[in-house]
This record gives sequence, C-alpha cells and structure tokens, in this order.
Amino acid sequence: MTEPLKQAVKIWVDADACPKVIRETLCRAAERTGLTCTFVANHSVPVPKRDNIHSLTVPAGFDIADNEIVKRVNAGDLVITSDIPLADEVITKNAVALSPRGELYTKDTIKARLNIRDFMDTMRSSGVQTGGPAPLGQTERREFANHLDRFLARATR
Repeated sequence: MTEPLKQAVKIWVDADACPKVIRETLCRAAERTGLTCTFVANHSVPVPKRDNIHSLTVPAGFDIADNEIVKRVNAGDLVITSDIPLADEVITKNAVALSPRGELYTKDTIKARLNIRDFMDTMRSSGVQTGGPAPLGQTERREFANHLDRFLARATR
C-alpha cells in the first residue's frame, strides 16, 4: 500500500494592505523554494509571471478577501496578514499567521491581540484619534524575513 501524498504547503497573502517590499520578498522566496504563493485582494496585484505565484482578485466588500483565504487555507500553510481576526481564524485551522511587520501570531498571543484590537476599535469609534501604524522599518523587515526563512526551512525539508 502506498502512502498518501503529502499536500504541499502554500503561502496565502492578504494583499490589500501588504507593503510592496514584503510582496517582493515573498515572490523571491516562492521563486527560490517553488512553493505556491497566492496574493488575495479586491484589486489586481502585480506579480511575476511564474507557475507558482498567483494573484487572486475577489469582489470588493467587507472581509471578502479574508473569507476567501480562510476557505482555501489548510493546516500548515502560511498566511501573511495584519488583520487580527483573520490571523485568529487561520490559527484555528492550524495554519501559521505572520504579519508583514514580522509578528508571528500564535495560539498563546492571538487572544490578547484581539482584545487590544477591539479596545482600539472602541477608542476610535468614541472619537479618539489613535493614528495609523508607523512606516515599515528595517527592524520589522528583518523580523519578517527571519520568521519567513524559518517557516520555509521547515516547509521545504
């Protein structure tokens, strides 16, 4: 009897807010490893013409891209997102969630991140100006690259 084929790990990107430099890093990683990388957004995302790199355009609307990723992600896949509720759903499906800023979300940290997100949401809806995230710096890029490299090393063994 033959063993069932192991399903290849894939990379899914919540591309609506993914910085260009992170998108380029992911494309280079996909080219180097041969893993499939799919950028999901409600607009066209330019990607290199490679068999394993895709852009999936979904209709505009609240959480449409997130829902598409959740529908397609499998255990062990990597999802790049800064969306905390999406990261929570991905972790629930035993996939890996990594922010473009290099924060690796885990079962141990995601609930606290959800609470902080909800608190900030409440503050904003009360009229408090919380500001947006700082520009992506070298430290965040390095953290992202380090987590990505560790994931790729495990996935391609």
